[in-house]
Amino acid sequence: MFMLGFRCLLSDKSMIAKTWFLIVCFALTTLFYQCSPKKETEVKSANENSSREATIDKLSIHHALPNDVKVPADNPQTPEKIELGRLLFYDPVLSGNKDVACATCHHPSNGYAEYRDLSIGVNGRGFGSSREFNKPNDIPFVKRNAQTILNSAFNGMDIYNDYDPENAPMFWDVRSKSLESQSLEPLLAMEEMRGKRFTKEEILAEVTRRLINIPEYVSLFEEAFINEQEPINTENLAKSMAAFERTLITNNSRFDQYLKGDSEAISLSEKEGFKVFNEAGCGNCHNGAMFSDFKPHVLGVPTNPKLSTFDKGIGEEYGFRTASLRNLRFTAPYMHNGQFNTLKEVLEFYEDIAGGKEKHPEVKKDQYDPLINDLRLSVKDMGPILSFLNSLSDEDFDKKVPHRVPSGLPVGGNLK
Repeated sequence: MFMLGFRCLLSDKSMIAKTWFLIVCFALTTLFYQCSPKKETEVKSANENSSREATIDKLSIHHALPNDVKVPADNPQTPEKIELGRLLFYDPVLSGNKDVACATCHHPSNGYAEYRDLSIGVNGRGFGSSREFNKPNDIPFVKRNAQTILNSAFNGMDIYNDYDPENAPMFWDVRSKSLESQSLEPLLAMEEMRGKRFTKEEILAEVTRRLINIPEYVSLFEEAFINEQEPINTENLAKSMAAFERTLITNNSRFDQYLKGDSEAISLSEKEGFKVFNEAGCGNCHNGAMFSDFKPHVLGVPTNPKLSTFDKGIGEEYGFRTASLRNLRFTAPYMHNGQFNTLKEVLEFYEDIAGGKEKHPEVKKDQYDPLINDLRLSVKDMGPILSFLNSLSDEDFDKKVPHRVPSGLPVGGNLK
């Protein structure tokens, strides 16, 4: 009896085990079915969505320029200060030999830049590409291409449209921060405005002395800097010119209009070019509303034969600050030494270095900025990108040139 009951129990347990085995197999089969093709599809879909989101994020790193500019707390904008700055900008009295003004190399007719690879400052005559040295001459070329002053008020702007006007990076080598400090640097540079008559230690005091001896400037400084006992000084000279330069903005390009909601402001080819621009990796450095990350990058740009020595850039490591892509119509030739006459040449250069070619005798490809490895630029991309870049130019900016300056010297320097 005991053995019979035991056999029945085994039989029942076997039945239960078989039942559980079938249940488990069914569950695993169902789970496998759900996880296999469907799960792969879901993963693929998720990856595609992630890729699309990444592309959207990349495209969103560009914005329209704001309507207003920020100013340092100690240099608020006033009409008197701006107009004083304009006169100083065009007056060669600020140069050692009284022959060069800021406007000599940054004239509104050239989009506040200059159509030259390297500028001719002191001991020069003529305008733009026609400018040449007087003879005899012992002054070298200015060693870098003259960047446009347009929108320099926004320098340092990040992808969130945030920037600090008191620490805004200036020049190709970022040697100055703020428009105030930038405005004095050309006065100190021998080949730009100082010349050889005065040392760097002497020139600013000499310029101040000259201004004090011109009654019209005395009145203008007193009106711009009210209640100051001695308004003509180096600090106020810099503040005046910076105030004027902050008015030189172009924030209504067709691309700005497009980002503000006008879908017809740019053409289909320009829209495609904007997409290709980012997909090719150009936006990794040329981002934000100013299309610049304002950081140094080593690219190995070919040397300019007009220079007797290599320009080693920031930290003598051949790095130069990313240039803005706005108003490229006015800023040829391109790069820090003006080596490329056209934007097509610039793109071809980037294609070459992305492929590992070396263009500078002292810069090897292992010294290139790592972001070069992310460039995916081909010949077929160049047309659309060039089309897009055209949408970043804006000709609506202040072109007013004073008919005279208080010193009585030629407006803009020796431009004839």
